Amino acid sequence: MGAIVAIVGRPNVGKSTFFNRLIQRREAIVDAVSGVTRDRHYGKSDWNGKEFSLIDTGGYVLGSDDIFEQEIDKQVKLAIDEADAIIFMVDVETGITGMDEDVAHLLRRAKKPVFLAVNKVDNAKRAEDAVEFYALGLGDYYNLSSINGSGTGELLDALVEVLPESEEVEDELPRFAVVGRPNAGKSSFINALIGEERYIVTDIAGTTRDSIDTKYNRFGFEFNLVDTAGIRRKAKVKEDLEFYSVMRSVRAIEHCDVCLLLLDATRGFDGQVENIFWLAQRN
Repeated sequence: MGAIVAIVGRPNVGKSTFFNRLIQRREAIVDAVSGVTRDRHYGKSDWNGKEFSLIDTGGYVLGSDDIFEQEIDKQVKLAIDEADAIIFMVDVETGITGMDEDVAHLLRRAKKPVFLAVNKVDNAKRAEDAVEFYALGLGDYYNLSSINGSGTGELLDALVEVLPESEEVEDELPRFAVVGRPNAGKSSFINALIGEERYIVTDIAGTTRDSIDTKYNRFGFEFNLVDTAGIRRKAKVKEDLEFYSVMRSVRAIEHCDVCLLLLDATRGFDGQVENIFWLAQRN
């Protein structure tokens, strides 16, 4: 099982540059609808022989400032729930902002390891300026420059120390994860396999909030079936990768042995199905 690391922080502090440096390639999401190429928000990285999945929470929200703040709060809360460790990035050029304080407030209550990364520290003067970030109450911080890579080694050394060891359980049942967009019929498919209405199936996208495990034992087969929340588009926000579902799907795909990717024939193999496929294939 791979560990999940989330990078959080307000917009424009350099999260994506740092993310791209860690996954060491600029994987692009091609958005077929509007014809733009976007950066990926999840990837694999490894350091000192420890592999982990990296989630960049940047770029998921477009909208007014208040929407921004609510969304960033949501992303941080979700990262706290789902990730094994969190990198909180701040910017030495702007110093501490109100939004940084909000994020720090949420992270101080988290029971997860948090690494405070002060970005854009590329000279001695800025290293002195970084001292003010002690005021966030998160303890020691790491000075780095995500553009030239200085300081990232120390941060990663500390990060991989706290990541859980991958669990190799010999006799554990294989896990089959059913993934795909909402309303592709994942829950109905699982109900059909297990022959009982275990799941609430409705036409409202995203009824299945979390992944649920069911033991399958029929026709001489035995395995765990994992239903996932699926990756769904947001109705109100113009961003089309929904962070929350991505994170859930990442975890389900990371922790399964076989992926069943279900798609809706009436909608075809669209960009989001392709992203889920890509993620499964990388794992």
